[in-house]
Amino acid sequence: MSPFQLTRTLPEDATDAALRADVLYGLTRTPKTLPPKWFYDARGSELFEEITELPEYYPTRAEREILLTRSAEIAEATAARTLVELGSGSSDKTRHLLDELPDLHTYVPVDVSESALKQAGQALLAERPELNVHAMIADFTRGLTLPDTPGPRLVAFLGGTIGNLLPAERAEFLASVRSLLAPGDALLLGTDLVKDESVLVAAYDDAAGVTAAFNKNVLAVVNRELGADFDPAAFAHVALWDRDKEWIEMRLRALQPLSVKVPALDLAVDFEQDEELRTEISAKFRKDGVRAELAAARLELTHWWTDTAGRFALSLSMAR
Repeated sequence: MSPFQLTRTLPEDATDAALRADVLYGLTRTPKTLPPKWFYDARGSELFEEITELPEYYPTRAEREILLTRSAEIAEATAARTLVELGSGSSDKTRHLLDELPDLHTYVPVDVSESALKQAGQALLAERPELNVHAMIADFTRGLTLPDTPGPRLVAFLGGTIGNLLPAERAEFLASVRSLLAPGDALLLGTDLVKDESVLVAAYDDAAGVTAAFNKNVLAVVNRELGADFDPAAFAHVALWDRDKEWIEMRLRALQPLSVKVPALDLAVDFEQDEELRTEISAKFRKDGVRAELAAARLELTHWWTDTAGRFALSLSMAR
């Protein structure tokens, strides 16, 4: 069996330090915010898996459809020998790509979760003993150095996760990805597309209330890790479409005036009734906008694929 390598580029205490910094910054500004990455503890990951199966939540199914039907074209266009996946999680979606890349030498999954990387890496090696897996515990939004692996490289950033970044953050992220690529390397990017408001809002406010539970889970994370006393029942889940910015916002709205203590930060936070805490943006895209953002990072969009319903897109862009 080929080797499984695990490289840590985050300090052992990096997650705790980042959570403290994000909570202190987000709860002391106006309006209050928390980054969506803190949804994903073990319970949050379980809830998100439930979300992907909901009838209202189309992005996962739409992206999977594209990967199933277009992976051979992606492989032919890139001839990748190294596949890098940012935010790899369970690596389920990339299996379609792995099946179609005949010359693939190394798979580099990148994630902040050591347990997810080990579990996914061991499963992949059991299925593909010839594959080299070099997993990296890293925060890809804070700069990344890749291992020395053969090119061409294909970097995959799937799931529409780029939509969680503000425009300036997206520009910085795409520039950092471009810095990892040599001419002829490629970026495969998943982007959810602008569509009818009712479809978008329903995807983030399902009838079963799973997304509401997922949204409130960020409060449970802050309670557990920082000793806070958030009462999730004191907040309502809100999902709304910002027509001007073309993004969905998820928020938590205080149902009454309340004060929250965060002992680990020596912090007390007051909420007025109906005050909202923003927990996520999810930008939706148009082809021309994606092309322009890629071009600003010196990436040339060469292929654009959507699912049959035109809800979601995968784009392939080349480093020139």
